[in-house]
Amino acid sequence: MHKNVLPSLLVAGIAAAAFTTSTQAFAYGAGDFFTRVGVAKVEPKSDNGEVDTALGKFEVDVQDDSAFAFTLGYRFTDKLGVELLAAEPFDHEIKLNGANIAATDHLPPTLTVQYYPLGGTDARIQPYAGIGVNYTIFSDEELDVSGVDLELDDSWGAAGQVGVDLLIDDHWALNAAAWYLDIDTDATVGGADAGEVEIDPVVVMAGVSYRF
Repeated sequence: MHKNVLPSLLVAGIAAAAFTTSTQAFAYGAGDFFTRVGVAKVEPKSDNGEVDTALGKFEVDVQDDSAFAFTLGYRFTDKLGVELLAAEPFDHEIKLNGANIAATDHLPPTLTVQYYPLGGTDARIQPYAGIGVNYTIFSDEELDVSGVDLELDDSWGAAGQVGVDLLIDDHWALNAAAWYLDIDTDATVGGADAGEVEIDPVVVMAGVSYRF
């Protein structure tokens, strides 16, 4: 099970969105370009599978990591938009049979189509939800076994998203968001296929949003 996947700000914002409005003209709508910047935490699921190698079978446990992240987005209509998630590389320690003897970096660019139920209104709290696709790039794989290499294949997968902007003025807002990413990668250990690693993380991000 995932640990604490949604910050309290996100939960409270979505719960309040249906009845919280503003008397000022902060309406989100068609033609808006925006960026969101903050710190994101990647929390892989607790059971990441097993690799079968010449050294034996190993239970895989991919550890959490946090890094700077940002998004770029555009609103086609008051209620529909698109957003691309990018970040600096996340660096994950990987436990094999409980020992920290492997690691990898990854980049998870994710594109989602979003729905804003209160788009076009003056609500200060603007929740949204999205679905899309994730492409995960693995690099700098390490295995603390002399003469044995670890390789993880890049992967494609589905993505889901929920988030909320808490508007400050016409341009700035506080933001909280969470993504579920379907990340499954084929592992190669010592040049031989070793099985599939299922990471399937929740990514939680908190920061600020700027609307152009």
